[in-house]
Amino acid sequence: MSAARAGGPSPALRVVPRRELRRKRRPRPHSCWNFLIVAPLWPLHGANLGTLLRTCDAVGACLAVPRLPWVPEALRRGNTLRHRACVHWTGDPCAWLLKRRAEGFRVLGVEVAEGAVRLADLPPARTPTIAVLGHESRGIPDEALDLLDAAVEIPMVGTGHSLNVAVAGSLVLYKLAGLV
Repeated sequence: MSAARAGGPSPALRVVPRRELRRKRRPRPHSCWNFLIVAPLWPLHGANLGTLLRTCDAVGACLAVPRLPWVPEALRRGNTLRHRACVHWTGDPCAWLLKRRAEGFRVLGVEVAEGAVRLADLPPARTPTIAVLGHESRGIPDEALDLLDAAVEIPMVGTGHSLNVAVAGSLVLYKLAGLV
């Protein structure tokens, strides 16, 4: 039994100072690696886009979004990083996905579907991969489901039927990046 469980002192934790973190991480934002892209193609809430931008920076991914009238401003407001992030503008979501598939991207949908891979079983991306996120309440539209190579499901034990888009996208990105 460990000393902490036996009522003794717990091991000391050391918080890593910001200066040390800066030395260990990239000194500049990554350029577009065009390898791992998260695509909330039917966004509903602008705050989710800012959260996803932050996750993209953390894992070395890009964000793909349609150029809806409110999206550029939501990205400007939500980008709490002090630099530009890699954003791909999609136009029509289905046409964009078709084009990426033709370029060799694997297209994964984050969706509750028969035959979906559980998040815990999702291997890191080995080929260029797009993680498609659906509408906050309606999911991925039927016309886009046929463009997916596979679906990833995030198991839940609560009463809700899905997670917030930014949370779901962040979990899947970390798994695809091989960081968890």
